[in-house]
Amino acid sequence: MKKSTLSFLFLVFTLGLCAQTKTVKDSITVLNEVIVIDTLTAKNAIGIVPSQIIGATVFDNYSPVDFIGSINQVSGVYALSGALNTNRITIRGVGSRTPFGTDKLRLYYNNIPVTNGTGFSTIEAYDLENLTSVEIIKGPKGTGFGTNLGGAIILNTKQLSNQPTKFTNNTTIGSYGLLKNNFGFTHTQDDFYMTLQYGHMEIDGYRENNRFERDGFLLNSIFKLSEKSELGLLVNHIDYSAQIASSINQADFNEDPTQAAFTWKASKGYEDNNYSLVGLSHMYKASTNLKNTTSLFYTYLDHYEPRPFNILDEYTNGFGLRSLFSGNLTVSDNTLSYTVGGELYKDEYSWGTFDNLYKENDGNGSLQGDKLSQNKEFRSQINSFATVAYPFTKRLTAQLGMNINKTQYDFRDLYNSEATNTSADRDFKTLFLPSLDVNYSITNNSQLYANISRGFSNPSLEETLTPEGIINPDIIQETGTNYELGIQHKSEDNRLKLDIAIYLMPINNLLVAKRIGDDQYIGRNAGKTRHQGMDLDWSYKFNASQKIVLTPYISYTYNNHSFIDFIDEEANEDYSGNPLTGVPKHKLNTGLQTNFGNGLYANITHQFIDEIPLTDANTLYSESFNLLNIKLGYNKQVFEKLLLGLDFGINNLTDTTYAQSVLINASSFGGNAPRYFYPGNNTNYFGSIKLSYTL
Repeated sequence: MKKSTLSFLFLVFTLGLCAQTKTVKDSITVLNEVIVIDTLTAKNAIGIVPSQIIGATVFDNYSPVDFIGSINQVSGVYALSGALNTNRITIRGVGSRTPFGTDKLRLYYNNIPVTNGTGFSTIEAYDLENLTSVEIIKGPKGTGFGTNLGGAIILNTKQLSNQPTKFTNNTTIGSYGLLKNNFGFTHTQDDFYMTLQYGHMEIDGYRENNRFERDGFLLNSIFKLSEKSELGLLVNHIDYSAQIASSINQADFNEDPTQAAFTWKASKGYEDNNYSLVGLSHMYKASTNLKNTTSLFYTYLDHYEPRPFNILDEYTNGFGLRSLFSGNLTVSDNTLSYTVGGELYKDEYSWGTFDNLYKENDGNGSLQGDKLSQNKEFRSQINSFATVAYPFTKRLTAQLGMNINKTQYDFRDLYNSEATNTSADRDFKTLFLPSLDVNYSITNNSQLYANISRGFSNPSLEETLTPEGIINPDIIQETGTNYELGIQHKSEDNRLKLDIAIYLMPINNLLVAKRIGDDQYIGRNAGKTRHQGMDLDWSYKFNASQKIVLTPYISYTYNNHSFIDFIDEEANEDYSGNPLTGVPKHKLNTGLQTNFGNGLYANITHQFIDEIPLTDANTLYSESFNLLNIKLGYNKQVFEKLLLGLDFGINNLTDTTYAQSVLINASSFGGNAPRYFYPGNNTNYFGSIKLSYTL
């Protein structure tokens, strides 16, 4: 079926069902969060800023291992996963040009920023089973969450207040030697709440040199000090090791997608990580009209990665403070809502590289040799923010926000300390990033909103340095302005939900990291891009019979992103007007959730990913693909205090060969073909058994 036909059919289907909704005369003035097939938690996005929340209902569509599948169910978001430890999340095309990892958005864990000093976020450091919900703010409209061009992702852990003491255990086994176990303990009393989670996972993987093993625990506790004050403690620790199969070229992808890249297999390349987060928060409610929440936090990452071209040994110490005041004032008989706050993040990043002597190690893999480099960088980022929201009429509310960002880098070459120009400071100019949100309530259940917001992205470490390893003084931050218009509608009985947003975001000073060697990049500001498109989410819940409840849903993304002004000076080519590299034009997620009313349920999910341009010249594209997954489950109250849950799932039901992630503008070294593709898993199975015991 052609893509245009596919898009037309589902839009007609959507509009037809929308016609069944009722009109309500009442109006409201607060913009509710967009909820993707879920009713879960209050949003974190400040004021009337729209966001999307996914939680248990969406997580239940996928395996407990498949965090990326859940995120991909959100329109406007595309997460590419080369492996469990190799993920890249893009929002509305922002971040698609990053070679490895996720940047240009800000990641929070219980409102604590966990994005490092240059803007990189590691989603794989967190266990899906420890989360209650994931909230996504698309674009820079999240004034209190960094105003990054890509937006913000907020991970929320389980906080089940007023619940009895409970033990839970979920064990999952599956293909490729998968074993995952998550144990939880929750306890609540009048002035104290605690949850403790411990998880272990191991899997050999679909490909060669692809084993992943992770252990981690989460402690989340709240102490109620008084009627107005409470203290929270969060401790999250993850220890994981992951072999690296890396990307492969087109011929190897077609011949045998299970194979690892030759040099990564020969060196038995892998990464070993220890990551810790400790946060202490205090909430004080001075009155019904004034509240403050302040968090102190510390993060630590120890990363060791033997690679074919060298061995990387690095560690990062980060710490910071986030404080938010929120309250209400009466102005002209109306209630004005305001927030004022700030966020300070500092980290110290130390890294060195060593020779990898794997060729001399008799086939035993990587062997550390002589030191090649030793560096240290001190990085700091300050975000100050404020918002004011005011209802001008019963139907019309406006919110004005301002974020002020200041970023500094201090780079030191400790290996060539006697040489000149090997250490330098980089003090980026202060950015003033305003935002305006307007919400108009057409009816009680239909709301129209608009946003104009300014955002930015910091250059990555590679982009700030020249190939000689010194600070590039010419690199500046990307900046852009988001223009967005959307409508949110739900039926009176809350069965139908429809959310549509269109947007336009030109980005200036496009940051480009061009790879010129195995571990060398040239960073530069190369031009402008235009990000424009549409996000659509629809769901409808209806009773097929007295017991059977069906919930079909659609999540559709239309990306029409392109280079406005982009000249590749090395290639002497003008790519202006070309579609943006690394982004599919169409992304479609559909599914059907069926609840049979007796504890039995069945979920079917489908994903379509359009072809992706792999080069700036648009001379090579990945192939489009469809994936089909199914999951069956059963929940039974065995005894008064014991709940039993069983589920079984099949992923990639049609055994499609596809690239789950791609590497854009892949370079060719040593006469070898460029390696663009990370193969996705073939047909695979999983099953889980969950026990929950309440004291």
